[in-house]
Amino acid sequence: MAETTQQKDESEHLVRGMWAGAGAIFMFMLMNVIAKHLSASHSILEIVFFRNLIACVPFLIAGFAFGRREIFVIQSKRLMVVTRAVLGTVTLTMTFAAYSLMPMAETTVLLFTASLFIPVLGVLLLHERVGPYRWTAVLTGFVGVSIMVQPTGEVAMLGVIVALCAALLQATMSILLRHLGGHERPETTTFYFFIIGTFVSGLAMPFVATGPTLAEIPFFIAIGLAGAAAQWLYSTALKYTPAALVAVINYSSIVWAILFGWMVWNDWPLPIVFAGTAIVISSNLLIVWRERSLRRSLQATEAPLP
Repeated sequence: MAETTQQKDESEHLVRGMWAGAGAIFMFMLMNVIAKHLSASHSILEIVFFRNLIACVPFLIAGFAFGRREIFVIQSKRLMVVTRAVLGTVTLTMTFAAYSLMPMAETTVLLFTASLFIPVLGVLLLHERVGPYRWTAVLTGFVGVSIMVQPTGEVAMLGVIVALCAALLQATMSILLRHLGGHERPETTTFYFFIIGTFVSGLAMPFVATGPTLAEIPFFIAIGLAGAAAQWLYSTALKYTPAALVAVINYSSIVWAILFGWMVWNDWPLPIVFAGTAIVISSNLLIVWRERSLRRSLQATEAPLP
């Protein structure tokens, strides 16, 4: 009976995590859509500033109004938390810039290459061993990128470069967060990302700010709240759902990207983009499968003998 109750609880947690993951992906995409819309009349740095400033508000309310003061307490990795915040701000700026330069679908697929950069960075920064399966997936993924952007000439090369740089920074941040996760609360690193990001992007405000119009204020509020909700939902998804499953759920963002691109900007990807997308996603799934296989093998090796 106890085992049945435990299985039911685990099933409920898994469903909750999957819904949270799907909600996080939608909120991230909504945030990017609003950023692309605002970039037509505002500097990217101004958009980043208001996104971070408004995203701080729910954390401040939770900390002071509901007594969640632990959110503000950094356990031990102060320098790393600050580094993550600065790196995250640069990554967010480049991500918004990529979306401002290219259609939604193409940009989203290029950002998927973050997963392909992680094994490479693992070798360079952490001296991890990467086997032939993951190297094959990495090379295949970049072949998919070249198929998607090269033959048509429709995609702006500046946008491609910015998107790939953003993906590389996302991969670097993922490795940093992997290390931080064992020392700091997710909500703490997220809060300091927002607060430090507000300060860093705020340094440029005297030079780039034009200020929102009355009609644009709801968009600036929405981008901040969407960013905060996305971070909270993503943390919830990782809490209740295996990281590999969250990674698979992430690919639903291409559906939202295509729909938003079509509905808002009347952009519909060319067939060559769909072909490149299929290759990039397949290579990512191969990496996810290989990571799970290696983890299971390691757990089986470390399991105590009966």
